[in-house]
Amino acid sequence: MPVPDKILELTDRFGYNLESYKRGQYNETQVRLEYINPLMEELGWDVTNKQGYAEAYKEVIHEDAVKIGGVTKAPDYCFRIGGTRKFFLEAKKPSVNIKEDTHPSYQLRRYAWSAKLPLSILTDFEEFAVYDCRVRPVKTDKASNARVMYLKYTDYKDKWDEIAGIFSHEAILKGSFDKYVESKRKKKGTAEVDTAFLAEIERWRELLARNIALRNPNLSQREVNFSVQRTIAWSRRGYCHAAQAAVTFPILKPKRNNKEFAHV
Repeated sequence: MPVPDKILELTDRFGYNLESYKRGQYNETQVRLEYINPLMEELGWDVTNKQGYAEAYKEVIHEDAVKIGGVTKAPDYCFRIGGTRKFFLEAKKPSVNIKEDTHPSYQLRRYAWSAKLPLSILTDFEEFAVYDCRVRPVKTDKASNARVMYLKYTDYKDKWDEIAGIFSHEAILKGSFDKYVESKRKKKGTAEVDTAFLAEIERWRELLARNIALRNPNLSQREVNFSVQRTIAWSRRGYCHAAQAAVTFPILKPKRNNKEFAHV
């Protein structure tokens, strides 16, 4: 697919003004309206809902709502097919260093991880980064962690086929996006959110059992197991989103006069 003339015009204009854009006064809203919106429109997305679709069927949702640890967050763009989310795009102003700054990448990955989206984009138009968001985000991660593509605006001309082959509206309908996602599945560190959550629960279970056995040496293995199960059941009532919360378990020991367990 030849690069559209509009993309060539955008990259030329951006390069001409880059020095002033990098000073910080050129903000995120401006780069979204003047560069990111037209970039995604050239990929076939109805960014401003020119087709007049109902809210449930809009292709692009601006400031979508995602629950993270009980708090609602708002990714800048959500791209959808038939009302189903496919990927987020988080925009930054050009003065932000997307390649090295850890906060923007962590922010994007946290949004997409919570929404169970496999890929998402972080861009200020100058830089275009794609992340495998099945890799659980950690606040101390480097910006390069889970990044599967990194381009500069000067690469758009030569890499347009690759960009369009993954993120265009047509590519998603034809299954190219899903094939790309699958090709990255075996990448080290990739795990679905549900799988990671179950593994985390299992780790808590093991740590809790060790803690109870250490503090209560007179308990049998059966009693320790019962205590673990009861404690986990208790914790579920108070922590509905344990994947984003720190779960504190009480220590239990048997009462002297019966088989019941008491908090200590």
